[in-house]
Amino acid sequence: MFLDDFHTRTDGWIRISAEQASRFAKRVAGDFNPIHNVDARRFCVPGDLLFALVLSHYGLSQNMSFRFLSMVGDGVPLCFHEDDDGLIRVCDEQGKGYLEVTRSGETTHDAAVVEAFTRCYVAFSGKNFPHYLKPLMEEQGVMFNPRRPLVIYDSMGFSLDRLNGRLPSLELLDSSLEVAGKRGDALLEFRITAGGEAVGSGSKKLVVSGLCDYDAAAMDEVVAEFYRLKAADERAP
Repeated sequence: MFLDDFHTRTDGWIRISAEQASRFAKRVAGDFNPIHNVDARRFCVPGDLLFALVLSHYGLSQNMSFRFLSMVGDGVPLCFHEDDDGLIRVCDEQGKGYLEVTRSGETTHDAAVVEAFTRCYVAFSGKNFPHYLKPLMEEQGVMFNPRRPLVIYDSMGFSLDRLNGRLPSLELLDSSLEVAGKRGDALLEFRITAGGEAVGSGSKKLVVSGLCDYDAAAMDEVVAEFYRLKAADERAP
């Protein structure tokens, strides 16, 4: 499975090192959010990696909702388990919850189908910034602190008409940013297609913290740094 390089399983516990998490963010998701850098002061594992591991373990269901409860740090031992109430939970040794997943409808464990859907969603999700968030912030006249940008996952969900779609893709349908003081809630709605046919839809919610007035010059620097890091990573062996 393509996720083997991005986590380690020991005695029933899953651990994700900062290096594994950062490599997944950059190489698989194309996500250069500095919070996923190995040396980040507030480092956290990408929510999309937890999402991918859930699908790898439990399969792809027609209807799934993911609620992210807290940020996972470097090497935290995680337990993935499905409880009697039907919820899939990701917790640490102390029982602290990081992710809750609900699902319904049919489920497929076809590795090719699960991986294809995982990759297409993660590639879409990795475009949060600058592709989706920059226009929203510019429109609202706000932006994150350019010195400490903080964008975190809140939740996501999707519904699929069928599970046998090959070569799926996601496209943005609509987006919005609701601002309340120094916090912004961004909602991204998407369509899921396969072979040119619509097979489902979904949405994800992000929280943007530390909002300040929009500064075009400062934002241009942040975007330029994003593409500099992306180009440097693409040149890396």
